[in-house]
Amino acid sequence: MLRIVAATRVDRETFLKESLLGRSIDRVVVREDVELTVTYENTVGLPDLYNNALARADDADVLIFMHDDVWIDDWFLPERLRQALDQFAVVGVAGNRRRVPKQPGWWTTDSSTQLCDYDEEYLSGSIAHLDSDGVARVAYYGEVPSPVKLLDGVFLAFRVGPVRRAGVGFDPRFKFHHYDMDFCRSCEQADLTMGTWPIALTHGSGGQLSDQWRAVYLEYLKKWRE
Repeated sequence: MLRIVAATRVDRETFLKESLLGRSIDRVVVREDVELTVTYENTVGLPDLYNNALARADDADVLIFMHDDVWIDDWFLPERLRQALDQFAVVGVAGNRRRVPKQPGWWTTDSSTQLCDYDEEYLSGSIAHLDSDGVARVAYYGEVPSPVKLLDGVFLAFRVGPVRRAGVGFDPRFKFHHYDMDFCRSCEQADLTMGTWPIALTHGSGGQLSDQWRAVYLEYLKKWRE
């Protein structure tokens, strides 16, 4: 079974009518081997929800953790993941082939206040972003498929068995920021392979570097003693 796990701040009706994931989910859940689990009107951290889904899943299940502002362009998602998980334990659509000390995000090694210097030589994957006019612009980061050290949390997928046996999960202290960086560090520590795969998605947001984001970044550095 392939289970898509997501959370949203809105109610079920609003999610299905207005969110990108809710409006596009019929592309894949019409298939008998795909299920959707959404926590509506969510107020808790993503790691708590993700760990709960991991605890309830069977070893053979494939879990996909996805943001609610993602449009699924690729209706062959199950086929893509079967191919991807034959090569990697954990799969995403964008990531970085290296990880360096004090790295603040998968896309950059720039630890200044601007965080705008993309680590272009080492990036992998692709995803589209909606611009202010509602047009999807495809961002191609680099060669894909590719093994990586870090993955963007906008989309994370894995077969439950290997991750469970490795004892890897999501740290509840990183509620909405850096949970993906921390998860990838834990996967690396447990020798779980990670890689990008060509899966067509459109993200409705490019993300924001808020004061809260920076505070969590400092907590992340403290945990990993950097």
